[in-house]
Amino acid sequence: MATLRDVTPPPGGGPRPGPGGGAGRGARSVPVLLGPAFVAAVAYVDPGNVAANVTAGARYGYLLLWVLVAANLMAVLIQFQSAKVGLVTGRSLPELVGERLRPAARRAYWLQAELVAAATDIAEVVGGALALHLLFGLPLALGGLVVGAVSLALLLTQDRYGARRFEQLVVALLVVITVGFCLGLLVAPPDGGAVVEGLLPRFAGSDSVLLAASMLGATVMPHAIYAHSALVRDRHGRAPEGEGRRLLLRATRWDVGLALAVAGVVNVALLLLAASGLRGQEGTDSIDGAHAAITEALGPAVGVAFAVGLLASGLASTSVGAYAGATIMAGLLRLRVPLLTRRLVTLVPAIVLLAVGADPTWTLVVSQVVLSFGIPFVLVPLVALGRDRRLMGADRTGPRVHALLVLIAVLVVALNLVLLVLLATG
Repeated sequence: MATLRDVTPPPGGGPRPGPGGGAGRGARSVPVLLGPAFVAAVAYVDPGNVAANVTAGARYGYLLLWVLVAANLMAVLIQFQSAKVGLVTGRSLPELVGERLRPAARRAYWLQAELVAAATDIAEVVGGALALHLLFGLPLALGGLVVGAVSLALLLTQDRYGARRFEQLVVALLVVITVGFCLGLLVAPPDGGAVVEGLLPRFAGSDSVLLAASMLGATVMPHAIYAHSALVRDRHGRAPEGEGRRLLLRATRWDVGLALAVAGVVNVALLLLAASGLRGQEGTDSIDGAHAAITEALGPAVGVAFAVGLLASGLASTSVGAYAGATIMAGLLRLRVPLLTRRLVTLVPAIVLLAVGADPTWTLVVSQVVLSFGIPFVLVPLVALGRDRRLMGADRTGPRVHALLVLIAVLVVALNLVLLVLLATG
């Protein structure tokens, strides 16, 4: 993965080999090629997921479990499609979209993508600040500044030590996140029958639809889709035709499948923990209330693990979000953005919200709804580009997978239209 200052494509739009020396030298075994999807998967276990899934479980029990499972299956297919486009073309999704839009349309498209990036960073910084408040009692605004500074340090570590070291650090944080959020299930296991019932698609009023949209936005992350095409491009370069490309695509399938399996387990665990241990308790539809209830019901060790997982989630995901924001800006506006400037662009709104006293949990949930509205703008171009024979050649999307991707896009747009109607009618 290239550094933020290097995501702008080189003159002439040619591919740039990643740190491993490109596909020719790196494509020797599948395990060696794993990594980019685990970086992207961090976006799927950010604090916005915590807020959306804990709120859903605390309010409705197992009712919306099916939303998480369906969204995670969608995410596997979508993230592989993004990575495939990046490998075959040697360009990121924002670059490919930018090449096909007139200047005015390109700037408008960038504006909505930037709004999605800002909503993402709000969720990540607010969640990290809330974790610092739970662990050490720091004021939320100060905690947000600390999260911003640490995330900048993580990105500078990538700049100094390279992509592999950064990926290892992200995977370590992902392990902390997984343990922190899943530990409580060992103490309060869920009801098996209720879990099976929760897999049946249904809603319970307009508020459950709002939460479903929030969960979808938190699981199928627009900025992760933009970023994944750049992550594989920056690691491997443009995949050569023949056996090298086939190996890279096979490794990417494993990479995406394993990474999102971990993310899916974490998301399901959050909802199950809230449904089995927090439903009906006062104040458990907020993260701080859920933390207090977990500590009281399951013990301080589980409460601390939950807060540590939340902190690791905020730190890791805000670093990935900053990379995604730079990828979007570089691809659509052709701008080289200094690391500190890029970090401040989306950090400031989060700090302002914390400083004025906005409710942290509801801020996280609403930010995920914003992400949900951003999904069609990234998903529709991705589906179209993957089917383009001139762009993808023999690796273009097959008719069955294309039909499935079209169905996913239609379902997402339909859910957002329903949400708009519900919000308009109160």
